[in-house]
Amino acid sequence: MEPSSRSPPPKGSSYSRRDEDKNRDRWRDDRDRRRRDSPPPRGSRDNRYPDKPRPRDDYYSSRRDDRRERDRRDDRRDDRRDDRRYRDGRGDRGDDYRRRSRSPRRDSRSGSAAPDPKPANKPNFGNSGLLAAATNTVKASDGTSTVLKYNEPPEARKPIQSWRLFVFKGKEDLGSLQISKQSCYLVGRDQLVADIPIDHPSCSKQHAAIQYRQVQDKDEWGASKPVVKPFIIDLESTNGTFVNDKPVPASRYYELKPSDVIKFGQSTREYVLLNEDDV
Repeated sequence: MEPSSRSPPPKGSSYSRRDEDKNRDRWRDDRDRRRRDSPPPRGSRDNRYPDKPRPRDDYYSSRRDDRRERDRRDDRRDDRRDDRRYRDGRGDRGDDYRRRSRSPRRDSRSGSAAPDPKPANKPNFGNSGLLAAATNTVKASDGTSTVLKYNEPPEARKPIQSWRLFVFKGKEDLGSLQISKQSCYLVGRDQLVADIPIDHPSCSKQHAAIQYRQVQDKDEWGASKPVVKPFIIDLESTNGTFVNDKPVPASRYYELKPSDVIKFGQSTREYVLLNEDDV
């Protein structure tokens, strides 16, 4: 019976690596033996001082043992890695496995886990508000400036009808104010920006705004048409704005109707809204 011929192990397998390790160890043993048996070079320390022991045997043997141990440790690590890789049926373990198996890095000096590096500050391309503040800034002749708290909405329109505010303090009539020449009227104590100035200390510098807005309104037949109506908005004042003795929600538009009574803060003045066409 003829002996069966076995094919050599595939290159890169554990068997081929073992053969390579044997050949490499045999070659290193031969090299170390030649170095040990060969006479020292002329003029070396061993030739000049023959009485002292030669440390070459211990030196080369210790280096050889360390090198072999290091190679074996690397081979075992590679074998474990290849076994895990091919046991999973894929060449790469994937990012998830790396993320799970990653251990915290330790400092070589202290032995404790090194703190995570601080994330780099990313550029912020959001609106800083500086351009809007510069646009809404009103400067006085004496050098002082005031930043407006309120901007008109896109649906702001100049009223078609004529509206007036009749001012009363108790039973005393203090006259009327025409509020139909522009789309917005700012109310407050700041004389520089207020369209309707009020001097009561309970009112804020920019207390509220009367805004005309174009909205869709349905007629009696159900058809919608654009209509310009008056609204009031409280600019987060300290003591609030009241319509018919009811507080107006801050920063929200509140629709005004003819004959509505408006009060600002704790002032006793009453502003009655009337349409001149209905008077």
